[in-house]
Amino acid sequence: MFDFSVVTQWFDSLLRNICGLGDFWTILIECVAVGAIILLLYTVFAIFMIFFERKVCAWFQCRLGPMRVGPWGTLQVIADVVKMLIKEIFAVDKADRLLYVLAPCLTIIASVGTFAFLPWNKGALVLDFNVGVFLITAISSIGILGIILAGWGSNNKYSVVSAMRGAVQMISYELSLALCLITAVVLVGSMQLSDIINAQTGPWQWLVIQGHIPAILAFCVFLIAGNAEANRGPFDLAEAESELTAGYHTEYSGMGFGFYYLAEYLNLVTISGIAATVFLGGWAPLNIGVAGFDHVMDLIPGFVWFIGKMLLIIWLLMWIRWTFPRLRVDHILKLEWKYLMPLMLCVLVLMTVCVSFGWTFTNH
Repeated sequence: MFDFSVVTQWFDSLLRNICGLGDFWTILIECVAVGAIILLLYTVFAIFMIFFERKVCAWFQCRLGPMRVGPWGTLQVIADVVKMLIKEIFAVDKADRLLYVLAPCLTIIASVGTFAFLPWNKGALVLDFNVGVFLITAISSIGILGIILAGWGSNNKYSVVSAMRGAVQMISYELSLALCLITAVVLVGSMQLSDIINAQTGPWQWLVIQGHIPAILAFCVFLIAGNAEANRGPFDLAEAESELTAGYHTEYSGMGFGFYYLAEYLNLVTISGIAATVFLGGWAPLNIGVAGFDHVMDLIPGFVWFIGKMLLIIWLLMWIRWTFPRLRVDHILKLEWKYLMPLMLCVLVLMTVCVSFGWTFTNH
């Protein structure tokens, strides 16, 4: 398995030894390079996700999707981005200007910040804290403020109602998300993302296999709660067109709206990436204990495994979105507080019992 830290160490030695730079300039250039790579990946995935969902949606509805702009419609997203960039950004009368401008910035900061901490490959992790799981959940929570401030700062009662719906939904389902992650932490014994992935290396060691029943239940609940957290259908009640126009971002135009549009798609990527990391081994290959097969799987780069698992989960969540109708607000909250939350509390206890008595398939 290729270790990306070889590249980072080479770049560091290039700056220090060959270019003769000191600690300050070396660290500054490395931080700028990492930031540029993250923003480039964010942009590429945003463009890909918009095109991918259009094609998946068309496939489920027996349509072709974008076909006219570029080969197979591949340039349609570029055209849409250019159109959004040149749209006029207007200000709403009697709106709170500070909150109105700050809201989309907070949303995109939370989205980029969470996206930045995804472990793409062995050695390709921006910060490998010993509380990495806690860090990701903390940064992602900033997005809730962006939604609340957008509704309140727009001076629009429909936007306020939408923001309250979105906030109560995200806060509610974050509890189930956290319980799912805690269940995985109980099994692995660490909140560090690299430790969680390393614990899933080896034959049949992905967490959904190690933890069997409680891990599978936690994985399924994580996908449901993650879909709701990302405000995706059938949980996109904050953007119910028949009731609230476009929801909390009704009064935004141009890139103000574009920030929310990008954040929704990239939040789906982040949720899928976290699910792939915690439950499906992240960049760890599929090993089954057969030497020849395992050797071939180990030759595949880790980032290919990670992106492949992530795209599989994204496709599954898109399948759910374009299959089920939008839920009512009382049904959404009932699903969380009456079913998912009690279920995850029981799953957490069950996982703790399994780990305590050694009833897991752990080889480490």
